[in-house]
Amino acid sequence: MHETKTIQKQWLDQIKEDIIDPTREIVDPHHHLLIDSIVPQYLLDDLWEDTQSGHNIKKTVFIECGVEYKTDGPEHLRPVGETEFVAAIAKASMGHGKAEISAIVAYADLAGDKVQEVLDAHKQAGNGIFVGIRHAGPNDDAGDAGWLADAHTDLYLDADFQKGVALLGQNGLSYDTWHYHTHNKKYAALARACPDTQFIFDHFGTPIGKGQYEGKRAEVFKQWKQDVADIAKCENVVAKLGGLAMPPNGYGWDERSTPATSDEIVAAHREYYIHMIDCFGPDRCMLESNFPVDKMSMSYPVYWNAAKKITAEFSENEKTKMFSGTATRIYKL
Repeated sequence: MHETKTIQKQWLDQIKEDIIDPTREIVDPHHHLLIDSIVPQYLLDDLWEDTQSGHNIKKTVFIECGVEYKTDGPEHLRPVGETEFVAAIAKASMGHGKAEISAIVAYADLAGDKVQEVLDAHKQAGNGIFVGIRHAGPNDDAGDAGWLADAHTDLYLDADFQKGVALLGQNGLSYDTWHYHTHNKKYAALARACPDTQFIFDHFGTPIGKGQYEGKRAEVFKQWKQDVADIAKCENVVAKLGGLAMPPNGYGWDERSTPATSDEIVAAHREYYIHMIDCFGPDRCMLESNFPVDKMSMSYPVYWNAAKKITAEFSENEKTKMFSGTATRIYKL
């Protein structure tokens, strides 16, 4: 694993860029901590290596990724092991003048029959920073472009699942999710069914660019624009802007001899970001890194340079909202 991490660092270090607007405060509202995964191990020192690489990252939000689940006890409570694990790391991140892990979004099976018990256990384990649940819905109708896909094709329309999502709102917790663009319409239906729960729409709804969607980016984008505009009508939804460089997106940077530059990212992704901001408004948008998953395609400083280039024409107040304000408000940091 160490060797793999070293190879990745050498690959990423091929692209060096001056840091744009280095004093701007950033809250990174979407990262993972990983031990055994498709990407190299990513723990606090690795997070700090990225967040200390030039941009002014003040706080971060951990998003569930299936790490360190309990190996015994009731099945529905095993994800609480992840919250215990991350809460300890979050505590260790405090008071060093570096990025602090300030919130935890955990996992619970929201279609289960013991959701409240799981939420209570996460709250107890979370050391005051458990703020929400992500029960993601990437689905096998993505076909051979699918990645980490679930076999449940209609999760968002399931009555028990909707009851679980509604319960989050009753507990003052938010609901994050990730899915492919093929489920954006079902996601909008879920948001309308649970109007009192705060939704966070991750990764642009992952417009797929591989498999049966390869060569159809314009067609997918046209439908995606309509779906996003519809989702934005749901006032309980805010959007995360990032996570567009995963393998299913099909840009192929993860397969190249060199990683992406910020100018390449801007050229490929700008129209997605601008459409999202146009639909949701800066006060309902937060920029995210999705590291270390997007680290398969680009370095951390390069990503934030791209984000700053894309948003360069917005006002200072609007930038503050997108780089830190919206995340601070939504995740109660």
